Amino acid sequence: MRRFISFEGIEGSGKTTQIQMFSNHLEERGVEHVLTREPGGTPLGDQIRRMVLDPRNIAMTSTCELLLYAAARAQHIEEVIRPALERGEFVLSDRFTDATMAYQGFGRGLPMEPIRRIHELEVLALVPDMTLLFDIDAATALERARHRDHTRFVDETRFEQEDLAFHERVRAGYLDLSRRDSGRIVVIDARGRPDDVHARVLAAVKRLF
Repeated sequence: MRRFISFEGIEGSGKTTQIQMFSNHLEERGVEHVLTREPGGTPLGDQIRRMVLDPRNIAMTSTCELLLYAAARAQHIEEVIRPALERGEFVLSDRFTDATMAYQGFGRGLPMEPIRRIHELEVLALVPDMTLLFDIDAATALERARHRDHTRFVDETRFEQEDLAFHERVRAGYLDLSRRDSGRIVVIDARGRPDDVHARVLAAVKRLF
């Protein structure tokens, strides 16, 4: 049975809300699962998360960013994801390798081939069984993200401070990835009320169960 599902999308796409709703859905049905996120998921990964998202780190190069994400992912896979899968549990991850392809590849403009080669390393070669891509136009999503931060009295991350063109490149990258791997990546319309989007998620994952 396939058990590893990643949730992807640009800032403000609603993926974090949806992964929590789906986790609640599984919990209500007694399905053992792990809910995790990237970057993060481990104590070391959370330290890296603070570095890469901190808006004060404006001097961070795109290559440094890429390698930090890869390091956090290697730790995440070995410490959290593989052990959970070996226990027979489902794993739900808020972002995974596709995010690196979309953000550092399409968004930052780094060559895709080196990114792919890094993820051919055995420790990073894990691929989700299914990826749900929450798609929404970049302008609406970015407005959502910035409004969310304002209402929570938190600073925008380095990514939310990027201009609209950056987020449009990331979205285009995600959609390109979905066309290249349509058997794994399912595009979910992220517009509308959270409950409506959740219903689309349940319809998409039905075949896993």
